[in-house]
Amino acid sequence: MKKRILALMIIAVLVLSTVLTGCGTSETAEIEEAQVIKLGFIGPLTGDYSLYGVSNDEGVRLAVEEINAAGGVNGKMLEVVSYDSKGDKTEGVNAYNRLRDQDGITALLGATFSGVTLSVKEIAVEDGMPVLTPTATHADVTIDAPNVFRACYTDAYQGITAAVFAAENLGATKAAILYNTEDAYSEGLAVSFNEKFAENGTVTSYEGYTKNDADFKTVLTKIQAENPDVLFLPDYIAKVGTILAQIEEIGLDVVCIGVDGWDGIEEDYADVAEGHYFVNHYAKTDEAEIVQNFIAAYEEMWDKTPNALAALGYDAAYIMKDALEKAGSEDSEAIIAALAETDSDGVTGHIVFDENGDPQKSISVIQIVDGTHVLAAKVSGN
Repeated sequence: MKKRILALMIIAVLVLSTVLTGCGTSETAEIEEAQVIKLGFIGPLTGDYSLYGVSNDEGVRLAVEEINAAGGVNGKMLEVVSYDSKGDKTEGVNAYNRLRDQDGITALLGATFSGVTLSVKEIAVEDGMPVLTPTATHADVTIDAPNVFRACYTDAYQGITAAVFAAENLGATKAAILYNTEDAYSEGLAVSFNEKFAENGTVTSYEGYTKNDADFKTVLTKIQAENPDVLFLPDYIAKVGTILAQIEEIGLDVVCIGVDGWDGIEEDYADVAEGHYFVNHYAKTDEAEIVQNFIAAYEEMWDKTPNALAALGYDAAYIMKDALEKAGSEDSEAIIAALAETDSDGVTGHIVFDENGDPQKSISVIQIVDGTHVLAAKVSGN
């Protein structure tokens, strides 16, 4: 009988110990959760356009690692929760809903692409969520959205810059435009280039294609007959590489000008990209200390050279860190107000937001020479 009572007492102690241990684990988890500020990220992490999302994400994560190593923000560590949009608007909206409802993010860094960001924006504005996209350049991203900011310049700005460079630096008087009609980013750039170049030159062709098109020889032959000085190609690497290859195949002699979506094109298409130009957010050859320190840290962490999307992701994370510190809390309105007052140096330039949440900063024009970037011109954001 005594042995039975002793056994029951031991079991009771073990059960009580388990219960108390469970409570302790729950409380510890809650405490740990309270010591973290979660930032959401949305971008294409798989598929044809994964280069862009992965680069964004890696830049963000490098910055967050540095920030946490330096003590975090307001006594808390930053945590990045990333979701793959696959470059699809619906996937992007679903990702945002998960980040808001399941992960409990304080702010969003994203999305990478303009089309996805525009879809997410509609919900985020209603939520009052602080949003800072590293790379969504479409003009409408920040319109009627006091909570939305961007680290990159706008499509209009880079389209205008490309047109000015074509006319003033290359002496072009005739230009053709070939763009993706199903992509807001590509279309916005085409519009701004067309309007600016037409002020003093002639736009010989304004042609479009869809995302599934793969044979461009017919439209390129039409452009060839018009003999333009330059061809503006505002799209991403996968599509542009195909177009450049077919330009070479048909013997079209024209200088092509691209946009920030070309960044990294030399990795897979160096031969067909040779001699052509594109506008970009930063130049790897910039000798500024902040630029070279970033490149060194990125190469050490990811074992590769950063492109502009990585630099913008990095800058976006630091801009958000500064806003969180200035706000002194995770209150959305306070963070948004702090973002609006941004005045800081980044890898991609000195960043001050205008009334729409768009940065005023410098822009680089890069030429591909022997498979590497050569800075052809640099234009002030002012």
